[in-house]
Amino acid sequence: MQFIDENTIDEIAVQLGTSESSRAAAVNALRVEQPVLLAYLFSENFDAFLDREREYLLFLVLVIMESAKAKTKEPLPAITEDILGEVEESNWSTIQTVSAKRFRERLDVFFDNTHQEDLLAFVEDALIDEEDGLLSKEGREPIFIVLKSIIDALERAQ
Repeated sequence: MQFIDENTIDEIAVQLGTSESSRAAAVNALRVEQPVLLAYLFSENFDAFLDREREYLLFLVLVIMESAKAKTKEPLPAITEDILGEVEESNWSTIQTVSAKRFRERLDVFFDNTHQEDLLAFVEDALIDEEDGLLSKEGREPIFIVLKSIIDALERAQ
């Protein structure tokens, strides 16, 4: 996948954050283009998240997917269950090896070998800087792993 820069991410985030019609179109595109990903996001694995956390997670997924599409200017390859499962398992294994206690420090390990540093930094900042009470302290790390796994799955699907 082509490198997604901060400017692209910020433009997409503002567009999706301020336009309900843009969000609706992005959700519809996700439904059509990435049915496995959409099913994953609405699976029982996410029942532990609060409603507001699930909504915020969906918004962040839309930013990731729309940013990737804006950069490639062509349809993204479909993410498969196998790829998503593999990368998610790998990311959980990685986070379990980290002994740091502070959230940001726990995520440092993921920046070592990423091709999408700006996208990953956007996710990290979105989870740390979130001030509207959308996220519980317990929800941040699992949401990060989900989003990192989606980024990795996009990379692998290319």
